[in-house]
Amino acid sequence: MSDTERLCRSCGAGGLTTVLSLGTTPLANSLVRHDEPAEQEPRYPLELAFCRACTLVQITETIPPEELFRDYPYFTSVSDAMLQHARALAEETIERRSLSSTSFVVEAASNDGYLLQYYVQRGIRVLGIEPALNVARVAEERGVPTLTEFFDTAVARQVVAGHGGAQVFHAHNVLAHVPDLNGFVEGIAVLLEEDGIAVIEVPYVKDMIDGCEFDTIYHEHLCYFSLTALRQLFARHGLEVADVGRVPVHGGSLRLHVAPAASAVPSPAVGALLVEESEWGVGDLAVYLGFAERVGALKEALVGLLHGLKSEGKRIAAYGAAAKGSTLLNVFGIGAETLDFVVDRSSVKQGLLMPGVRLPIVPPEKLVEEMPDYLLLLAWNWADEIMAQQDAYSRRGGKFIVPLPRPEVISA
Repeated sequence: MSDTERLCRSCGAGGLTTVLSLGTTPLANSLVRHDEPAEQEPRYPLELAFCRACTLVQITETIPPEELFRDYPYFTSVSDAMLQHARALAEETIERRSLSSTSFVVEAASNDGYLLQYYVQRGIRVLGIEPALNVARVAEERGVPTLTEFFDTAVARQVVAGHGGAQVFHAHNVLAHVPDLNGFVEGIAVLLEEDGIAVIEVPYVKDMIDGCEFDTIYHEHLCYFSLTALRQLFARHGLEVADVGRVPVHGGSLRLHVAPAASAVPSPAVGALLVEESEWGVGDLAVYLGFAERVGALKEALVGLLHGLKSEGKRIAAYGAAAKGSTLLNVFGIGAETLDFVVDRSSVKQGLLMPGVRLPIVPPEKLVEEMPDYLLLLAWNWADEIMAQQDAYSRRGGKFIVPLPRPEVISA
């Protein structure tokens, strides 16, 4: 544990305390071509720190967003579960806010139009804001008009000038990616109509800690949020959390409804979760240091399991060329000596290599062709969906390994 003079990304306080060091890792979504030399892969420190002033958990390294997000390999629509999640959310929001053809809905980090397409289908005016040029093209083809920028206060003013204020603003799994938290949140305040609402989803730090989900830590994810930390951030910009709930996506997330403070009346759920977080120890450094100890124990258990299977002559592959998989493999030192290949549904990723460990990424069909004895689920947050998709593999005797929160072997 050490102190650093880096300032908190939210409140600006100094003296952040490092609670977990994961060494140096490659950028988790920087998939590698076969002809790229391993020594040319950049690696960066990956350290988790805690702000005692506002309780925000954050990493200490900042990679320029242009480097991370202008060409991006993640397409949300690849996941059937995420599409179902998005459709249900859009339908709920349309009914809850009585949206019509005169309404205006904006999403930051709108990806391939996975969410806004459902508003378009209902005749509602939308605008996606997505910095990844390759991903934005897919959204446009889907009928979702998309501005290829990083959302901030200046972009919010640009949107208001050109389109008017928004009745609904969506930001899902993006706030953690933002170096300038205050600029992003100020942009929300600028963009929202007086009676507007921001629907925001963020991976929940309590679920990360409780579930030992260390693999959600990578250089794209700058922050790991609690309601306690978020409420302070929003209040700084005249916004209030009107409602909050917990949703299962991405290993456990918060869904917040945030509104201008003048019109917001916090629901009982807000106060109840703040009390729950206080009792859990959201401001207690020992909670985060205990997380670091459990990560060490998890490494010993998972690596031991895999090594034991290999010593028995078993073949093992992995599923999910996701960022969390890159963190797990690189931090735990699991590579070609243990795994034969990584399966992924995304054609954009197939034919490339996992960063750092350089495991080949192949189509799902390879799984039944090769029939490894075990399949390590790197995308464990979609375990049910993956196991259902790979029914042919399990019926032929294949077994699944869910790595978190403790290694578990599942057979059909």
